[in-house]
Formats: sequence, C-alpha cells, structure tokens
Amino acid sequence: MIRVLIADDEPMIRAGVRAVLATAADIDVVAEAADGHGAVELVRRHRPAVAVLDIRMPGLNGIDAAAEIRTAVPGTGVIMLTTFGEDDYILQALGGGAAGFLIKSGEPEELLTGVRAVAGGAAYLSPRVAARVVAHLAATGAGTLAGRRSAARDRVAALTARERDVLALLGAGLSNGQIARRLHVVEGTVKAHVSSLLSRLGVDNRAAAAVVAHEAGIIAPQPPQP
Repeated sequence: MIRVLIADDEPMIRAGVRAVLATAADIDVVAEAADGHGAVELVRRHRPAVAVLDIRMPGLNGIDAAAEIRTAVPGTGVIMLTTFGEDDYILQALGGGAAGFLIKSGEPEELLTGVRAVAGGAAYLSPRVAARVVAHLAATGAGTLAGRRSAARDRVAALTARERDVLALLGAGLSNGQIARRLHVVEGTVKAHVSSLLSRLGVDNRAAAAVVAHEAGIIAPQPPQP
C-alpha cells in the first residue's frame, strides 16, 4: 500500500486529490495538511511514501516544505502540485530535487501515475509541466526552444544506446525496477546506467534528466497501470 500525505491550503483541492487517490486500491491517504509547516510535521509523524504538496502555500511554501521533508524524512518522495503561471516556482522546485510535478487541472490518471512513480523511486513530470519548463527556459534566455531541443538531442546522442533507452523510460516516469523489467536486465545495471547518464548529461537528479528527455523528444510509451 502506498501511503500518501496531501498538503494544500484550498480545502476543495485537497478533497479533489483525495477523491482521485481513493479510486486506487493500492493508495492510502494517511494525512492532510493546510500549510507547509503542517505538512512537515505530519510527514515526520506518519512517514508516508509520497507527499503531494501545493507549490505555493501560506507560511511555508511547498518548495521550502519539500526541503525540510527531504532532510527530516528522506524516504518520502515529494510531488508538487502547480498551476499555469508558476513556472519560476517549478524551476526552483526542480533544482531543489522534487521528484514529481503535476498540473492541478490535469487528468486524474496523471495523479495516480505520478504517485506510483515517485513511490517507486522514479521521477514524474506531467507532459504539460515538462512542456512549460522547456518553453519557460527558452523564454528566459536559456536558449531558443529549437536551440534547446537541438542541444538536448546532441547531449542524448553522446550517451550509449543503452543509456538512451534508460533515459527514455526514466523520462516516462518509470522506476529502476520497472526499467529493469522493460529492458530485461537486473536493477543494479539500471542504477549504474542512471548514475552514468546523470553525470554525462550534467544534471543532478532524475527530474532534471526527465526534462532533457522531453526536450530531446525521446519519451518512451507508458506501460499499462495496474
């Protein structure tokens, strides 16, 4: 059972997220918080596998709450809930190591997919979040959109064929175990490939590598969910 905490200052958003998660037999919402401080305290108490945090909350925002959670309970993966117009916050959270990013108005299945991916140690970017990150980077002086995509393809081309396969699956939100099964190799081999491709791409975490995969256009098809 995947234990989940929800934190959002809007009761209707919390109710909506809880209702979606309640449709999955393998997910259990163990706590809810209305602000970042409450989220950190409840994560300490319940130690969920995943914390779903609003990226902007009063008092302590989702980004700072995620940092405290990673320090206090590193086994809890963090998914950020965001809306359109919060691109700068997304980039801050991406740089801070958040494992998942979802649009509040996205499809319910994306929430279930993201929670399962992050619980399994993977990174998950909603396709719309990934598209906005790429476009925002281009709009803020980090290169034109076409230039970033070309540069990402060049970076990916420098990887080995197996590293490219792993990156495509990582970008789709698969965990190391799922990637291992898809590629018919042992999980330790996947871990080694992930470590190598992070270094060769010059990124710090799986979520940042997923952005490169989206920029390069090599996302693998999603496997069917249980």
